[in-house]
Amino acid sequence: MSAHTTSARTLVIALVANLGIAASKFVAAAITGSSAMLTEGVHSVVDSTNQLLLMWGRHAAKRPPDKLHPFGYGRELYFWSFVVAVLVFALGAGVSVYEGIVHIMHPEPAVSPVIAYVVLLVAFLLEGWSTLEAFRDFNKARGNLSWFQAVRQSKDPPAFIVLLENGAAMAGIVAAAVGLLLSQQTGDPFYDGAASVVIGIILGCTAMLLAYESKALLIGEAADPELVAALHDMVAQKKGITAVGQVLTVHSAPDQITAMLSVDFDDDITARDVEALVWGIEVEAAKRFPMVRRLYIRPRSPVDLEVTPS
Repeated sequence: MSAHTTSARTLVIALVANLGIAASKFVAAAITGSSAMLTEGVHSVVDSTNQLLLMWGRHAAKRPPDKLHPFGYGRELYFWSFVVAVLVFALGAGVSVYEGIVHIMHPEPAVSPVIAYVVLLVAFLLEGWSTLEAFRDFNKARGNLSWFQAVRQSKDPPAFIVLLENGAAMAGIVAAAVGLLLSQQTGDPFYDGAASVVIGIILGCTAMLLAYESKALLIGEAADPELVAALHDMVAQKKGITAVGQVLTVHSAPDQITAMLSVDFDDDITARDVEALVWGIEVEAAKRFPMVRRLYIRPRSPVDLEVTPS
């Protein structure tokens, strides 16, 4: 997966789409007096809040290092991404399932179904617009990877959060339309409540995947294996180095990697030669691997390299 990160334009489009959906639902609620539609409008406002949190995370992650945070604030993005996943689960999935159960236990006849269909259509078109933009953005980064592999290997949570959240929302809109149609055709409001439960399950599964991926990045995830291997080979080929042991890497942001290497230097070279060699490695690494912002090289003996666990 490349270092490409989600553009601010994608996040802005997702925010505008969610605000448009919320507005359409609030208008429908004012016309029909439907409390369910009013609640759905609140849900869309919550979705808009998620986009604002991701934007704030992107902004906060760019703050420069200081005395308290010498490695920078890159993981702010991962923290706020995890918060978004929790909100999707608690306020999205949880409330949808609750509402569905309430409607099943206390069924209510549909109010102005034509208006409900119009609102669902507007919501689907706006979500589709946002999803298409997220799809294009994510497709630039995934390269030859499958979609599942790209999500698993992505170091940029907003990239897959916007895509998966919008995809789940579109699936939920389809489920809501099917539930409304079945309720009309059969005259049984049960299907409307069942659709809400299905939407909750879709959002719950999406939220768990988002939380899992965000958690892995939050606690520290290694760089791409290809980058690690290339860094190892670059150092191992240097004259004056006899062996390279561990290459430890960790992402502190989508485009920020800290790398640590255990290296055995030739015993015949001087300390000044070692300093020049290390400097040359740092300069070359900065050119070849711009995401590697910090590179630490630890001298080790061949015996230490053999016993050091990988």
